[in-house]
Amino acid sequence: MTERRRGFLNTLSGRFLILTVIFVMLAEVLIFVPSIARYRADFLLTRLKQAQIAALTQLAAEDMIAPDLEAELLKNAEVFNVVLRRDEVRQLVLSSPVPGEIHATYDLRMAGPWELIRDAFAVLFDPHNRIIRVIGYPVQEAGTLIEVTMETRALRREMLDYGLRILVLSALISVVTALLLFLAVQRLLVVPIRRVVHHMQTYAEAPEDARRVIEPTADVEELRAAEEALQSMQTQLTGALRQKERLAQLGAAVAKISHDLRNILTTAQLFADRLEGSADPAVARSAPKLINSISRAVSLCESTLAFGKAEEPPPQLRRLNMAQLAAEVAEGEGLGAETQITFLIDVPPGLMIRADGEQLHRVLSNLVRNARQAIEATGQPGTIEISAGEDERDWWIRVGDTGPGLPPKAREHLFSAFQGGARKGGTGLGLAIAAELVRGHGGRLELARSDAEGTEFVIHLPKSTTDAEG
Repeated sequence: MTERRRGFLNTLSGRFLILTVIFVMLAEVLIFVPSIARYRADFLLTRLKQAQIAALTQLAAEDMIAPDLEAELLKNAEVFNVVLRRDEVRQLVLSSPVPGEIHATYDLRMAGPWELIRDAFAVLFDPHNRIIRVIGYPVQEAGTLIEVTMETRALRREMLDYGLRILVLSALISVVTALLLFLAVQRLLVVPIRRVVHHMQTYAEAPEDARRVIEPTADVEELRAAEEALQSMQTQLTGALRQKERLAQLGAAVAKISHDLRNILTTAQLFADRLEGSADPAVARSAPKLINSISRAVSLCESTLAFGKAEEPPPQLRRLNMAQLAAEVAEGEGLGAETQITFLIDVPPGLMIRADGEQLHRVLSNLVRNARQAIEATGQPGTIEISAGEDERDWWIRVGDTGPGLPPKAREHLFSAFQGGARKGGTGLGLAIAAELVRGHGGRLELARSDAEGTEFVIHLPKSTTDAEG
């Protein structure tokens, strides 16, 4: 039962109901405070009127009235004595023994709202019967001042009774108001919100089904705007999922074609190698071009197959000697002393980084291969350099060359598959795969510069797993 109640209090309806009751009760309290003060003032004014009538009766008699009649007049007025000031003369008209000392004097002629509220609550919170003096103006201009002495017992009893009625009425009004507002909020807000949530849950079960896209129907402007935004998002997502499905099917077909084509080209490459030894000079001259064309086609098929994998395996992080890894990359790319390309390694001998050796080797090999091909395309000697270092947060690896730089079109989609190729006939798969592998380490691959003096890429690898996750 407790859990159910807590669940209701955590709902929009429950919290709104509680806030409604609180605010309505607060409003009733703000009404109750001046009301109880006004009731006390009216009660005292009534006593003054009754006392004035009794005093006028005494003044109207030609002779002094009997003590018994005077006592009856004071009893009916519920006061102990009455003082009237008429014609600048202060006269004790009616009097009887006062059973105690006067506790306080209240002048209703000059009392302000705050003073009335203060005096009213002073009576409410004082359980003792006190003797008080009350001063006010006589009605019908029967004088300039009337003063009576009275007890607070009847006043406090009447005020408590009046306050209790006000509180009960306030509670009833609060409950009815809260119920009406609760039903209104249910109808205008909660039900539409639940409808939106239901549509979201239904859509999540089958987002590719366009029939489950929400249709805006809310009358409230803000809710309708939310439904329209949700409809737009769901429509775009459904279209993207359909496109993704088509691309997945196309990718699977391309992978199969690339696989079969690679096998065919590999066989053709074997036969093309034999043409280099042909005695026919024309065949011998054409063989290298044919072999290069077939090699590029085989490389394209292999890159397509590699990129078409569902996902790269997560990196197996371990400590690596960066200088040794750079030397292995240079050796694997055939950059030796006999080539026209100078390969430099500027890495501290003791620099150890934490990475997946196989994946980082692929990234560096790709960058070095692209740099070598760019320099070879110029027909001029050049330099490729791998440098590395570290700071408090990251390890960094730079791969630079003195090639011609990347064309502007290639820089726009540098790390996008099939869009960022820098060479004629290139696909851009190499850089896309390299960037993906670096992101798998929690790092980033950036183009630091590319101009007429060469190109430089920078790899940032975080030292802590927290930085990698961020």
